[in-house]
Formats: sequence, structure tokens, C-alpha cells
Amino acid sequence: MYSIGGWLGLLTPGGRRGVEAGVSRNVLLLGLTSLFTDISSEMVVSVLPIYLVTFLRLSPVQFGLIDGLYQGVAALVQLASGVVADRWSRYKEVAFLGYAGSAVSRLGLLVTTAWTGIAGFLVLDRLGKGIRTAPRDALISLSVPKERLGTAFGVHRAMDAMGAMLGPILAFAILTALPGAFDLVFVASFAVALVGLAVLGFFVQNRSGVADEDPNATPATAAALWQVLRAPAFRHLLVSTLALSIATMSDAFVYLVLQRQLNFAAGSFPLLYVLTSLGFLVLAIPAGRLADRVGRFRVFVGGYAVLILLYALLLWAPPSLGILVVVVLLLSAYYAATEGVLMALGSAILPAAVRTTGLAVLSTGTALARLGASLAFGLIWTYFGVRPAVATFMVVLVLAIALVLAAWPRAERSHV
Repeated sequence: MYSIGGWLGLLTPGGRRGVEAGVSRNVLLLGLTSLFTDISSEMVVSVLPIYLVTFLRLSPVQFGLIDGLYQGVAALVQLASGVVADRWSRYKEVAFLGYAGSAVSRLGLLVTTAWTGIAGFLVLDRLGKGIRTAPRDALISLSVPKERLGTAFGVHRAMDAMGAMLGPILAFAILTALPGAFDLVFVASFAVALVGLAVLGFFVQNRSGVADEDPNATPATAAALWQVLRAPAFRHLLVSTLALSIATMSDAFVYLVLQRQLNFAAGSFPLLYVLTSLGFLVLAIPAGRLADRVGRFRVFVGGYAVLILLYALLLWAPPSLGILVVVVLLLSAYYAATEGVLMALGSAILPAAVRTTGLAVLSTGTALARLGASLAFGLIWTYFGVRPAVATFMVVLVLAIALVLAAWPRAERSHV
């Protein structure tokens, strides 16, 4: 039902299979946009460390600064892009601007070898991601009925994960055939990004759900957003997201713990990202469907409960290749149960007039909490060791899940 052939068939005007299956043509086209964009992005991300450190000979401090900017800068513009998209209902246009910025940044890597210039173009890439994410997710939510939100976001995230899996493979293939041809990787990355941009520009339709929900509705205002933020359901979701995210180990730390335990070659690191993306691809749609059926908040919290098992394996399971595979599968299941499901949860709660801004608040909060989590985990590991760091995060996550469930408003349990 969700084969590549079926997705591509919907590119023709009037395609209906996705609508009949409960996922609109718009969602699949946005998924294609993300697929091509993630191929482009991951082609660059997967070769960036070796390119900067080995070929351009950046110092660890310089690389650390670039990596920090790359990971955290998107949060700076998400709220602004959300406000603009809501105010004028220009979801597609704002998203297009973000995708275009990321595409242009690929060419920038060809024209400079100075670390400051590279950092600037990577910041442009992340700013593009911050600009496009909330408007794109709002557009997904406005393209399907409320009862199909989990499935829609699951389909989109599956296509996104497919791109994240294919990007490193393509970069590896280019550098295997032509060692050191990083400029060719950047050119190919730009070309793929243009395909995603063309799909968005020519095929995706803008949506405005404000009139559908309330014909007398007015554009978003600060007062309207404040009212939403004060609503018990959204406030609980936001606080829950922050509490759970602050106890979440990043992928990089999970992989570093595995490498420390199994002592596999550092060159195998990209394969762990590919395997995680593959697992995410397989599980995202079933997780979205399950969320629509049994409740999105239950599946969302269940995703974090999976991390408790992952932490336990890192702490007590004897190191083996089998444990590595199980840990990667659990990490994939966590992403499948949380990434798209969180946006489906927020979309179900937020009115259309402030949906993009509200989703941006959730995304920004998650990004900042994860940044804090990475800093905390690194500090505990540095001063007390890796096992105390994993154990601390496990205990904090158990407490966070217990508090989140205890504070879950009873009135909302049947609605989300």
C-alpha cells in the first residue's frame, strides 16, 4: 500500500490511492520532498567529519564549534517561521524558503575551505531546517482528517528515514569510486536537493484549515497563542516533552557506548546511522497507525519506555553483536513512536490558526532539552564514567515517565 510505486503514482494530478488509504496526496508529496532533502543532507553530514578533520585539518576546537552550531542553530528560527506561516497561512511558501536555504548551502561548501566559511554555510543549512520544519508539519496536519494524523506523520517520517538511509550510502559509493572527490559529493547533494525543491514547488498544494474549522476565524495573534499555551492539554504535552527529552541520550552517545563496549572500528559508525534509519523506515507507519488506534499519547510515552530497556542493555547485557542489533532496533522503535507521533499529538490539540507556531514551540523545546541532555551526559561521563552516566539517565527517565503519566489530564485521555 505504501510502496514507492504507489507514492510516485500520486504525482499525477488527481491521484487518489493515497486518499483512499487515509493518507492524502499532499502528505506523500511532502514525504518525497523530505526524502530527497534528507538524501542531500545526509550525503554531506556523513562525510563532514572526515572532510573537515582529515582533509582540511581543522583542530578539535574548530570542529567542535561547527558541530555545535550545526546541531543547535535550527531552534533559533523555528518560532519565527511558525508565527509567519500562521499569520498569513503561507505554509508552503515558508517551507519552500527553508528548503531553498538548505539547498543553496550545499553549493557554498564548494566555494570555501576556510572553517569560518564552512561554519557559515552549515548554519544556513540548519536555519533552513528550522524555517521549514513547523510549516511543513502544519501542512501535513491540514491535509488529512484528525483521526488519521498518526498514520500521516508515520508515512512522512518513513519517507524521511528512507532519505536518511540512502544519503550516506550514495556518499560512500561516490567516495569509493573516486576517493577524495568531496566536491562531487557536494554537487550531487545540491542536485538531489533541487529535486526535492521542485516536488514542493510544483506539486504540493497549500492548505488553510482555519476556514474549515471556523469560517469566522481570524489570523493568529499573540493573545490566541498565549491562550493555547495556557490550555491544560498543550501545557501538559509541552512539559512532558521537555521532561522526557532531558533524560534522552543522543544517538552519538548510544553509538559511542556501543563502540566502547564492542571495540569495533570507528569507520563503522556511519553504518549504525544507516541501520537506525532502516529500522525507523520499517516501524514509522505501523507506529503511526497504532497511535491512531490506541491513543497517540500512550504510544508517545511508550517510545520513551523503550529507552529504559535500551539503557538497561547498555548497563548489564554482556557485549555482543546481537546486543548491538537489539539496541539499534530499540533506538529505531523509540524514534518511530515519538518523532511523528509528537507532531500528530500537537496537531490534534492545536487549532489551525496557531498550529504552526504551537508545533514550533514543541520542536524548539525538544531541541533545547536534548541539547541540555547531551551536555549533562557528557559531563557525567567525563567526571564519573560512562556507566554512571547511563544509570543516571535511566533513573531520571523512569521518574519522568511516572510524573508525566501521573499528571496526564483525565479529560484528554480519550482524545489524544
